[in-house]
Amino acid sequence: MSDTPRLVVGPFNRVEGDLEVQLDLADGKVVSAQVNAPLYRGFERMLEGRAPSDALTLTPRICGICSISQSAAAARALAAATGVMPTPQGAAMAALIHAVENASDHLFHFNLFFMPDFTRPCYAGRGWYERAVDRFAAINGAAGRAAIAARTDLMHILGLMAGKWPHTLALQPGGVTRAPGPRDKLRIETALRQFRKYLERDVFGGALEDFCALDSPAALMGWTGGDVGLFLEIAADTDLAAMGRGAGRYLSFGAYELAEGHGFAPGLWRAGRRGPVDQAAIIEDPSHAWMLGGAAHPFKGQTTPDETMRETAYTWCKAPRLGGEPVEVGALARQIVDGHPLAVALAGGGVLARVAGRLLELARTQILMEHWAREIDTEAVFMRTAALPETASGAGLVEAARGALGHWVRIEGGKIASYQIIAPTTWNFSPRDAQGVPGPLETALVGAPVAEGEDTPVAVQHIVRSFDPCMVCTVH
Repeated sequence: MSDTPRLVVGPFNRVEGDLEVQLDLADGKVVSAQVNAPLYRGFERMLEGRAPSDALTLTPRICGICSISQSAAAARALAAATGVMPTPQGAAMAALIHAVENASDHLFHFNLFFMPDFTRPCYAGRGWYERAVDRFAAINGAAGRAAIAARTDLMHILGLMAGKWPHTLALQPGGVTRAPGPRDKLRIETALRQFRKYLERDVFGGALEDFCALDSPAALMGWTGGDVGLFLEIAADTDLAAMGRGAGRYLSFGAYELAEGHGFAPGLWRAGRRGPVDQAAIIEDPSHAWMLGGAAHPFKGQTTPDETMRETAYTWCKAPRLGGEPVEVGALARQIVDGHPLAVALAGGGVLARVAGRLLELARTQILMEHWAREIDTEAVFMRTAALPETASGAGLVEAARGALGHWVRIEGGKIASYQIIAPTTWNFSPRDAQGVPGPLETALVGAPVAEGEDTPVAVQHIVRSFDPCMVCTVH
């Protein structure tokens, strides 16, 4: 590889945290990639020796974008340790609170993180370019302004039920801290009706149920309404379907765990079929990370920085593997595992598939939120108390907007003895493992075109953003 041209791209803008990608090039294409998460923060170490309940306060501060996801995972881990699960209505309200954050993330990713790349001067002259600039240009784009206003109104639900956002303490092992009354239920339903109007008018340009009924890539590409229609026109013109294709292995821990099951099912999609997730088969491999220790399950893992920063490593991110293999996580993974026909047809796809999966989930999540709001029982119990034992362990497995999120806690002597976290971007942006197998993004970048003179290749930008990275979560 010594004679292969090399390009280092980063730091990326419109990404939460720092990201650097090293690309080896040949014949105008990427032949190998190494993804570096250069920011180590150490939340796992901060939690050691603290009271278990401190996890509910500290872990949401890992990230200001997905703080409720961190809260949900911490609450579930402590619930598993105590053996006391949320009340049915408490679980449903926690799901609604969590879904509001995830829907908001999907909305902002599409309008503010992903689509502005198509307003770059390199696309000037394309038939859709002026429309893209009008809708998605940074600061002045009409779609961005509308998305910010719609998200603000939707998040009134979090102010009402979570007290604040980010870093709420509303989610607890036994449910949620605030029981909604009849007036609260009405306000939640009103906020969701307004959000649906915005989605159907601006984003989809049609009924959400009609978009959810799409069952094939051909049907998807025939959708012409709203900003989604503009995206699909751009995707066809720039061949986003072929760009950044994945290996076809997808993981979901299951989104929105309720008394009657999950809102979106858990599972592992591999070799064209869904199977169960073997939690015992999850390991983190630090062989190419600036971390000490061997490959281990999170209950036995450690977070010990390698102060020498040895030359064989190139990132602070460990390499999570399931059954020895890398897996892709995210909205597309959730929808494939849940069995939606369109998502299943897009399995193994690239940039188009990931963005389409996120849009599909946005529509389906809105429908779920409306259902949960209608089913609120204001006379029910929304939380039960839980006493933490002196010695216990528990795993909290949830789905953040960006994918599978796991918290693993061990309690000894009434204190946290170990706390390990695998975030979605840890899965997707993982380095090579001990066998030299690259992570999902490193695999997806192979074959990306790099034009002569491009120091920040636009194709690389599209592929990276299709995963919607949150780098501050990657190494906590």
